[in-house]
Amino acid sequence: MRVVKVDHLTKIYGHRFNRVAALNDLNFQVDAGEFVGIMGPSGAGKSTLLNMIATLDTPTLGDVWVAGQALSTLTDSEAAQYRREQLGFIFQTFNLLPDLTVADNITLPLTFVPPRPTDMAARLAHVAEVLGLSSLLTRYPDQLSLGQRQRVTAARAMITRPSLILADEPTGSLDSMAATELLQYLTKLNLAEDVTIMMVTHDAFTASFCNRIIFIRDGAYFAEVTRHGTRQEFFDRIIDMEATINGGGRRRATTPRD
Repeated sequence: MRVVKVDHLTKIYGHRFNRVAALNDLNFQVDAGEFVGIMGPSGAGKSTLLNMIATLDTPTLGDVWVAGQALSTLTDSEAAQYRREQLGFIFQTFNLLPDLTVADNITLPLTFVPPRPTDMAARLAHVAEVLGLSSLLTRYPDQLSLGQRQRVTAARAMITRPSLILADEPTGSLDSMAATELLQYLTKLNLAEDVTIMMVTHDAFTASFCNRIIFIRDGAYFAEVTRHGTRQEFFDRIIDMEATINGGGRRRATTPRD
């Protein structure tokens, strides 16, 4: 089943004599259960794309469809409900509330609009188990490592059982060990829960945990690579495509460890 359809998406900023196309007739689809990476040079339109999917910005032309719903048709209140119920967000900055426990930070999205779900405790226990947080639920954010904090944000994104999780450079604040741990948990989340994830990243190592990478350049679809075989082979193909999109030879990069 298709979860996301990006349909001739165009976003132009500026006026008549100073116009910039952040997105330029962009088209692609994401099916349920995929773990898709979005890559491209700086200024390619990756952040604008996420803002469109999150209804934080509106297109000049085209549309985004999520779970069969054209986002351009949503009213402000419907868009807020869509973000609350159908989307989960994992950001580079954790946005955890320091005075709340891990458990309360995770369940916070379920408390915005009453009534609270009757199965909230069961949902919490489940996501905590999947993301390795069960022993940390009574701690506070300042008692956690950076990697643990990012896993809390992933659990918070998952607690509402969204149609789609958007991850914006989720490993950007993490060291290599914490980043690898988070990506392993996201892979587990994707496979075990059949959760659809779209992740923007500039890093080939991070991207190698996905099962498909969509490359955009100058706001338009450029190419994609799909994982076949080992993660090392996929990593190598990502590196080659990055070299192509940047117009240079193959560059050196850290080899992933399976």
